[in-house]
Amino acid sequence: MDIFLQVWGGVGYLLAKILLSHAEGLSDDRKWRIVGWSAYLIGLPAWVILLVGQQNWIAVAIEAGGAPVLLLGLVMAWKRLDKVHKYYDWGVKGFTYLMIAIGVGYSLYCFGGITTFSQTLEIGVMVGFLLGSYFVAKKNPIGWLLYAVMLLSMGSLMLIKGKPILVGQQAISLIFVIIGFIRSIRRVKTV
Repeated sequence: MDIFLQVWGGVGYLLAKILLSHAEGLSDDRKWRIVGWSAYLIGLPAWVILLVGQQNWIAVAIEAGGAPVLLLGLVMAWKRLDKVHKYYDWGVKGFTYLMIAIGVGYSLYCFGGITTFSQTLEIGVMVGFLLGSYFVAKKNPIGWLLYAVMLLSMGSLMLIKGKPILVGQQAISLIFVIIGFIRSIRRVKTV
C-alpha cells in the first residue's frame, strides 16, 4: 500500500509541475493549467494518507488546507481569470491560515513544541506549498521559488521517512519548477 500511495501521490504532483511549468510558456495556457491543477487535486489524497501515517501533522494540514488553493488555480484557469472575487480570495486565505494554525498547533501539542528536525522541514513545506500554489495560481513568478523551497523541504522529509519514490519525484519536480520560474519571468517581461 505504501508503494502504491507513493506512486499515486508522486505521479499526480510531478504531472502537475510538468503541466503548470509548460503552461507558463504559452499564450493560451488554459487547458494545460486545467489539467495541471486537476493532477494536483488527484494526487492530494495520497499525500494526506502518507503524511498521516507518518504523523507529520503540519504537512497533513498543509496538504488538506491546500485543496482550496488548488481549486482556486483550477477555477481561475477554467474561467480564464487573472483575478478572482475578493471574497473567494479571502475565503481561500482564511481556510489556508486556519489549517496552518491547526496543523502547527496539533504538532506542537503532540511533540511538546518544535522538537524535531522533521517539524522544521514541514514548516518549509508549509510555506512553499501554500504560498507557492497561491502565487502560481495568480501567475506570479515568486510562486515557483516558493515551490522550490517546498520541494527541497519535502524531499528531505521523505528521505528521512524512507520514501525513495517521493524523494525522486521531488528531485525531478525541481527541474520543472526551475523551468516554470524561467518561463514565468519571461512571460512577465513580455506583458
